[in-house]
Amino acid sequence: MEESVLVNKAEKYLKEISNESISLADIDNFDNFKTLYFKLDDRLNFLQDLKEDMDAQGYTTPFTSLSRYGTKSVAEVALDEVGENSRHNQIFRMKANAKKNILDRVKSAIDSHKIAIGHLKQFGYVKCDSCYKKYSIEEYRNMKAKCSCGCESFTFKINKEATHRLEIIPYLPLSGNYMVLMSQFSNYGRESLKKVLNILKQERKGVVKTISLVIRFKDENNRLVRKTVTLDSEYVNNYEEEVRRIYGSRVRIEALRFHRTKPAIIDDKHARTALAIAYVRYCERIIHDIKDDILKRKLSDFKRIKNYDAIISEFENQTPDFIDRYDVDAIEVWRNSQIENKLQSFNYLDKFGNMVRSLKRDLKIRDNIYKSTLVNIASCLIMWDMFRYYLTTSYNSRKIESGPFPYIRVELDREQRKVFQTTYTNVIKILNEFTDIKIIPVYEMDLLLYEKFKFEKQIKNSNIKFNHVALGAALISENSGIGLEEISNAFNINESKIKKEIKNIEHIKNPKSDKSKKFLDLIKK
Repeated sequence: MEESVLVNKAEKYLKEISNESISLADIDNFDNFKTLYFKLDDRLNFLQDLKEDMDAQGYTTPFTSLSRYGTKSVAEVALDEVGENSRHNQIFRMKANAKKNILDRVKSAIDSHKIAIGHLKQFGYVKCDSCYKKYSIEEYRNMKAKCSCGCESFTFKINKEATHRLEIIPYLPLSGNYMVLMSQFSNYGRESLKKVLNILKQERKGVVKTISLVIRFKDENNRLVRKTVTLDSEYVNNYEEEVRRIYGSRVRIEALRFHRTKPAIIDDKHARTALAIAYVRYCERIIHDIKDDILKRKLSDFKRIKNYDAIISEFENQTPDFIDRYDVDAIEVWRNSQIENKLQSFNYLDKFGNMVRSLKRDLKIRDNIYKSTLVNIASCLIMWDMFRYYLTTSYNSRKIESGPFPYIRVELDREQRKVFQTTYTNVIKILNEFTDIKIIPVYEMDLLLYEKFKFEKQIKNSNIKFNHVALGAALISENSGIGLEEISNAFNINESKIKKEIKNIEHIKNPKSDKSKKFLDLIKK
């Protein structure tokens, strides 16, 4: 396909996506759920085909062609050709930028669709009405709505125990327009975005990926040869033996360099950005819905604050006709003067032009609420969702399925777990009080995750079947002072299931019978 045609095709398709709104109305109805999933899945397949076409045409490295076309040095260009050479350079660079930008948007759109599909997969599944076998929505589509037993009748079930937050789907940059969405954030929205990205970018301790060596040896013709070689990380402790095995015992190492990788919790730039944007935009909507109720309880005079904001808003963008619109300083003086006069007319300023104490105190309280609480809602929410995801899934399921967090690390090390040391107690209190979101303040979440990962290693070779959602809830119960009823409500799971997993944990950690002890010794081996 011709390059310009491919770019136009991608831009047209992304524009079509941006013009289509995502509705979650009656999503618990199977027809609505199925329609949304199929639409997103079809889009994802089309976008992935586009990306493959772009990769085949060199869109990943679009500027390499500049080294071959239109980039002659000044000394190589005749004087009468300088202008034409400059035009050629500009054309090639414009084309290269167009390729880079459209590929970037397609990658963002792909990751956004993967996130949306991951949440939908977690949300619901179907059950055969004949043999009662369960299928994911992906399996249901692949088998063309026909069970292995031949039945074509299914019942749709909502998986309340799984980790999903469908509310973020409409806020994802599904058309790859992440740059546009980021530019639309408010001040506290930008601050919130920065905090969420820092959480998702938390890196683990660097591990060696490759080793570069500059070696010197004599070849078959007895000539001295200097060469750069690269070895994989498996040779980190025996690189000398490996190069001697390949190039002979008289090889000399002149230089050595270890290349380390530091994977983040979400190890993909576009997935991190899409998740952060979706959570922050969703939380901005939450803030918009609840902020007035919060402020009414905290401020001495809520109506006065609203009136104060209206006065500031009235004049902050006004420009009088008698002042030159390019005279920024004069316009600013006029605006401040108008605001001061209006505030004094409402007795918000004293005769010396100072703000009255009670209003000043209310403004400070509101500012603290925004800075300490509202700006952290998105961070609190995504941390809780990731924490719950790790606690309520098995190692194998995280390894095989992408889930609601594509490119998430299967297991976290000590450095990556540090982000879970923060407990947003005030934020959780507000969310529980003013919204339907159910979160419990779990202290030292990082240590709980450590316990979970350690326990997964203990049961790795066992055939014991665990209810992993109940297991995660049981680990919280065993390692915190939180009541079983509160944990049960937060995880949408029956208390009896949690109690069963508590017994299983006790049985694994502290076996009582000799038979159990021998069994656990076999597992460890």
